[in-house]
Amino acid sequence: MHGRVASKANDNVDEPGAFAGREWLRALTVGKNVMFETRKQGASAGDRVYGLLFLQGTTECVPQTSASASASASASANLNLAVECVRNGHATPKVFGDSYMHSDSPVPDASDEAPDANANVHANVHVMEGADPVADAVRDYERQLQLAFQEAKAAGLGVHGPAPLVRTMKNAGDHFQTLELVEKTQKLCSGSSVKCVIEHIFDGSRFRCIVTDDDMATAGLQYSSFTLILAGVAAPRIANARLETSTEPFGDEAREFVQDRLLHRELNISLHGTDKSGVCAVGTVHHPRGNIAVELLKNGLARISEWSARMMNTNDLPALRIAEINAKRAQLNVWQNYEAPSLSGASEISGTVMEVLTGDTVSILPAGQIYDSEAKLQKVSLASIRAPRLGNEKYGKPDEPYAYECKDRLRVLTVGKEVKVDIHYERDIPMGENTEKRQFGTISSGKREDVGEVLVAEGLAVTQRHRDDDEKSPRYDELCAAENDAKAGKKGVHSVKEYGRRTVNDLTNPQKAKAYSGSLMRAGPLKAIVDYVFNGSRFKLLVPSENCYVMFALENLRCPQPSPNPGARAVKAAEPFGDISKRHARSTLMQRTVEITCTGVTMGGVITGDLMVGQGGQRRDFCLEMISSGLATVDQRKIDYGEAPRKIVEAQTAAQNNRVGVWSLEQEKRTEAPSRSVLKSKEEIATVKLSEIRSGNHVFLHIVGSEAAKVVDESMKLFTSTNGTGGAPCDIKVGKVVAALFDDGTGKSWYRAKILERKGPKAKVLYLDHGNVGMVSAAAQLRPLDPPLSTDRIPAVAKEAQLALIQVRSLDDDEGVEAARMLQQLCWGKNLTARIHCEVEGKLVVTLSDAMDPTPSVNERLVSAGLARAPKPMDVEIVTSKMSDGQSIVSLADDLKAAQDDARKSRIGMWRYGDVGDEDEEE
Repeated sequence: MHGRVASKANDNVDEPGAFAGREWLRALTVGKNVMFETRKQGASAGDRVYGLLFLQGTTECVPQTSASASASASASANLNLAVECVRNGHATPKVFGDSYMHSDSPVPDASDEAPDANANVHANVHVMEGADPVADAVRDYERQLQLAFQEAKAAGLGVHGPAPLVRTMKNAGDHFQTLELVEKTQKLCSGSSVKCVIEHIFDGSRFRCIVTDDDMATAGLQYSSFTLILAGVAAPRIANARLETSTEPFGDEAREFVQDRLLHRELNISLHGTDKSGVCAVGTVHHPRGNIAVELLKNGLARISEWSARMMNTNDLPALRIAEINAKRAQLNVWQNYEAPSLSGASEISGTVMEVLTGDTVSILPAGQIYDSEAKLQKVSLASIRAPRLGNEKYGKPDEPYAYECKDRLRVLTVGKEVKVDIHYERDIPMGENTEKRQFGTISSGKREDVGEVLVAEGLAVTQRHRDDDEKSPRYDELCAAENDAKAGKKGVHSVKEYGRRTVNDLTNPQKAKAYSGSLMRAGPLKAIVDYVFNGSRFKLLVPSENCYVMFALENLRCPQPSPNPGARAVKAAEPFGDISKRHARSTLMQRTVEITCTGVTMGGVITGDLMVGQGGQRRDFCLEMISSGLATVDQRKIDYGEAPRKIVEAQTAAQNNRVGVWSLEQEKRTEAPSRSVLKSKEEIATVKLSEIRSGNHVFLHIVGSEAAKVVDESMKLFTSTNGTGGAPCDIKVGKVVAALFDDGTGKSWYRAKILERKGPKAKVLYLDHGNVGMVSAAAQLRPLDPPLSTDRIPAVAKEAQLALIQVRSLDDDEGVEAARMLQQLCWGKNLTARIHCEVEGKLVVTLSDAMDPTPSVNERLVSAGLARAPKPMDVEIVTSKMSDGQSIVSLADDLKAAQDDARKSRIGMWRYGDVGDEDEEE
């Protein structure tokens, strides 16, 4: 007979020694092979089966006295569990009599399953010849029990001891709060895990557990009982008659799977927290052979539970994700009808971010697409991320806290940059009366693998709370870990401080703009962010240093009128190239940081001035860019009054001559009044290197240290690696800028080139960034150039120049060849100091000198060698007329004149046969 363990039926109190006896039997038998033999069942047995139970193949018993050890040593290899239970003082024998063979009295019960019902249980019984073997076996069994009973009493074991263990059970919810158990476990238990026995399996992810850890005794929670929810997974539920629910598919299979592996095992459990009701604990079961949660997922017997997975260590989550993904792919059990999400478009997108719409949504122009329509842009939202919502000023709805900061941070990370997007799923998003199919993915930019993770880590966004069957980002666990770090650091939306609402001075109001315009003009160059593009020359800007919004227009420009936005009322008719002009401004300026210089204000409160875009070698005047590409015109009134800068007037003239943009249309003949004033050039000093020598005084040069050269070189290397070295069909027109193939000795590569001439299947091109000319195959060695690499965006790196005030003979003449060779000997591969006097017919007029040996200049050395001639007075006048200060040119002319006189007297070079005649001078 064995005492009853604690339960609600006996007021949660054990009979003396009952729990110790049960633990002895549990530890000895659970998970091991046993043998059993049934006996005749009594009338009151009900559904119970009585018989003998043996532990197969062992003589171990825990604990044993010396007497019992000697007895066991002489016993057979099959251990009689009833006898050993009595011998260890965990049970007492019933009284047997001779009437047992003729009555329904059962033998001492010990029930469980075993594979062999015909096992030999008579190894220890000496059967007398002619005796009843069954009766003899019973008598021998009773003698063993009595002997074991006497041994236990003599040794004071178990219930025979002075103070057998008597537990008082405590149940979570009735006697203590589950959260208290979690906190005490994390504080008192080694490794923050508590030792428990899995007492009952409700379903595959919910168990009843009893705390057996000695560390919890001081807290009074040893032997307490609680319900555990397995962290990270949710198994199908089992039928509940009280709640009138039925068993979900594969619920029985999941429970049996867990029962075979966990039931009545003593295991360590890490408790992470409680469910939202605070009744059930959430934790991870540590089994010596692996993670039961992973095994459930691997066999398709559970799904990942996102709410409980958030409580787990992030290092444990990848194994769960991988197991579930594999089960989905194999369509195991609960996933037998699973179908992977289908996408309406490509699963990967590479392109340029054109605009940030909200804190988690961007607009992307895919790579290879030309931005000739708004329909080419793709709207993509960050997967599994929720950013604070922007307000609506029209309806008086304010921004949520940190909405602006989140959007601006995403702008800094992505706008204008090449990104790669992995699309994970799609959703139908309500847009008024209609719905929009939105793609959700992970955006990577540069070295940042996931820009969404950056937002979450900085506390500017949070992770989306998905349902368990929702598709989500594959990096969801990393996002949750970043959010936990942001919470711990109390960053952004997790801060306990009150959010300070931002207030920005709105100077789009004409009266305010006029009042503040003076301070903006006095401030000089200002950094601004383009918030909106109305057309190619009019924008709404945010000026952070002045904390204000302004309406800004480029001075001296007029852009064609674009089409109205969808749904907007058309105030003016759209003009040719209006939409192209606006799209160019959007692709170049939208949400970029620019530099403005305010020069005036209109009656309508629009601030006017100049705008510079780009940085380093790519920094350029946007006004000049629009004029050069024919997407804007110079205000005729500015030209008439001589107020238009000379550079933009010349740019417009070049655009007219090239018939680009609006100038490609038939234009009415105009009579332009001469400018009242002509801007004159100021001399500049630069360090240069020659990239091409055309003749003794005609060269192409690079400005040393120019960022543009590095940008072009890296961009064309990327262009080559992306497109290979095969040609592609392109529009071959004279003056067209394309990509041309060239082999510089290290291998073939693409370079920017301008088509000079078409000759049958070949074309003559000028390599813009180096100055050399080549004849290439139109089909195999040309291909279209990406718009970001056009000369509108990045001007030609090689500058065409002529040596100031010297004349040389052509390369058809020996002196012309000698002049070119001398120039190469003096300058090639060296850093030179260039004095840039002005520009004549698109060529820089320069004086070159060796940086290490500056005097005399290269110009003067060519004249001294008799390979070049000094200028005529008219040549000097032409150059000085274009300079604000021509003193250096006059001085150079005098030096060249003296050098020429010396060469003539020495009869060297072209002077070796005497003076050059007038006919030669004309040449």
